[in-house]
Amino acid sequence: MRKKKILANIEIKDIANECKGLAHHDGQVVFVESTIPGDVVDVLISKKKSDYIIGKPIKFSTFSKERQEPFCEHFELCGGCKLQYIGYEQQLKYKQHIVENTLERIGKLKDLKVLPILACEDATYYRNKLEFTFTNRRWITREEIDEKKDINRNALGFHIPGFFDKVVDIKKCYLQKDPSNDIRLFVNQYALKNKLSYFDLIDKKGLLRNLTIRITNQDEIMLILSCFENDKKEIKDLLDATIKKFKLITSVYYVINSKANDSIFDLPLVHYFGKEKVIEKIGAISYEIGPKSFFQTNSKQAEKMFEVLKKYAGLTGEEVVYDLYSGLGSITLFLAEQSKKIIGVEEVEAATVDAQHNAKNNNINNAIFFTGRVEKIFDPAFMKTHGHPDVVIADPPRAGMHKDVISALLNAKPKKIVYVSCNPATLARDVNLLSEKYIVEEVQPLDMFPQTHHIENIALLLLR
Repeated sequence: MRKKKILANIEIKDIANECKGLAHHDGQVVFVESTIPGDVVDVLISKKKSDYIIGKPIKFSTFSKERQEPFCEHFELCGGCKLQYIGYEQQLKYKQHIVENTLERIGKLKDLKVLPILACEDATYYRNKLEFTFTNRRWITREEIDEKKDINRNALGFHIPGFFDKVVDIKKCYLQKDPSNDIRLFVNQYALKNKLSYFDLIDKKGLLRNLTIRITNQDEIMLILSCFENDKKEIKDLLDATIKKFKLITSVYYVINSKANDSIFDLPLVHYFGKEKVIEKIGAISYEIGPKSFFQTNSKQAEKMFEVLKKYAGLTGEEVVYDLYSGLGSITLFLAEQSKKIIGVEEVEAATVDAQHNAKNNNINNAIFFTGRVEKIFDPAFMKTHGHPDVVIADPPRAGMHKDVISALLNAKPKKIVYVSCNPATLARDVNLLSEKYIVEEVQPLDMFPQTHHIENIALLLLR
């Protein structure tokens, strides 16, 4: 057996990307998860390279003065709100530091204007969508094992990080507002009482697989029950009982998913009750959200983000605007009124269909949408057909923009690029590549996901 390598009494001096603690040891940088400046820890090494080490704490000699008691009983096991041991104001300070440091170090941006991070009004209960997993392999504690009693392993909750087949049974979640917890607990209790079978990921059997709860800012509630087996009576009885118990439920679907993975986007869904779609509203725009729709998971912060985008775009009604990676057109439609013409490009066809539908519902006639990979569509011929871009909005995935998209932007030379990023590192990389022809006027960080390491940024780039 390989001997575990441990570094003793490592003092955390700074905070690094993904809110990892940063220290130094024998000339190497050490990144330590779940630590903050002021902690002194023994570190179990998980990865060692020539110039850096990654590890996790196994013993604390000193706790940072910035630490606080986590508020959730599932902290650490669940893995969802990993920064609970840091007060929210301190989380914001750390995130601000990470953005500034990353843009300077990777983006080579000196004296950059980074505005104070926009805090989330609600540091808890801010998500509009959560997905829970049923399992017959619940995570059990050492105390339960030692008691040597018969243990019910059924659970409805979240996967434990690093264990694909283990789920922690969630008693109370602080991510989604009421009645989310009550609905989940009722469904779980009904299933246990009526001896419904929970999904066995290893043996591939069982009825109940996933439960998705969406609650919009208009207080409309959509439930999606995912089942592995197609027992229509048991499904009907469970859904009927839930609908009867919670009169506020607006829309209910179920889906039979016998695939290896949990994704339902390629499967037909059965509309069981209520409206086919629920309504989310941001500013003056109403968005109809279906069971497969992509949408910002923090609606209040999304509105703040869109207002920053509107300010940075500075539209007068005379501009041709391109919205790259447009999703269901939430940004596109929000900016349409100030645009002469706005073109959304999105890879996922279902999202494009939603965007077109929502444009029609909001009487928006100057927004058009195209499906396909941005790097394949956004080229000179496309721009010649639909108009040269005056302003480009780009909201790519965490991996950042494809090199061909960056090349197309450098060749097209729009007056402004407003870059929305959920990853400071890839934002820094991409703005450095664009610096050949663009300067970064300013960056606005925004906290979309309190209690997590995620940071949203909006960067305004101006043509030199």
